[in-house]
Amino acid sequence: MAARYAADHPGTLDCEIDQLRGLVGGVETDFARAGALIRPAAIAMISAYLGHSGDVVLPQMIARPAELDRFLQAATDVGCEHVHVLLTGDPAEVAVRFRDRATDLLHHQQAAEAVAADGGTEALRRWHEALADLAATEPGTILLPTTPDDVDATYASLLSALEPRVTEG
Repeated sequence: MAARYAADHPGTLDCEIDQLRGLVGGVETDFARAGALIRPAAIAMISAYLGHSGDVVLPQMIARPAELDRFLQAATDVGCEHVHVLLTGDPAEVAVRFRDRATDLLHHQQAAEAVAADGGTEALRRWHEALADLAATEPGTILLPTTPDDVDATYASLLSALEPRVTEG
């Protein structure tokens, strides 16, 4: 979704933190630590980009309120609006889709390994609950139901949800 959105909205930065993790030495053995190390750099990049260049999309699972607040602050500190969109789906279906996701990208392989090491489907269930809890307490969160096997429909729903905020140009 994020890559497609950025491609359709020239000048938008797709800040894929999982790709940035690959720039951190040792990511192969400690995916979580690499993420913790790269997030401050990502926040700085987001702030700089928003302040001088254009919009940013952040395709990242952030389930802790304090962590989400760091990214929200990065946007508001430079006078930009933060829009929180949470893609939703049936937890069992989401777990199957995650498991069956192509792992041709290194960060997808690493994420799959990290999830497996953290309990696999049980970890995904825990994260699903944490995201639902966060959405319930985060004002203005856009809950976007996903359509299995129909990325185009999900993308159209995303554009519709963002329409009041985004103008083509």
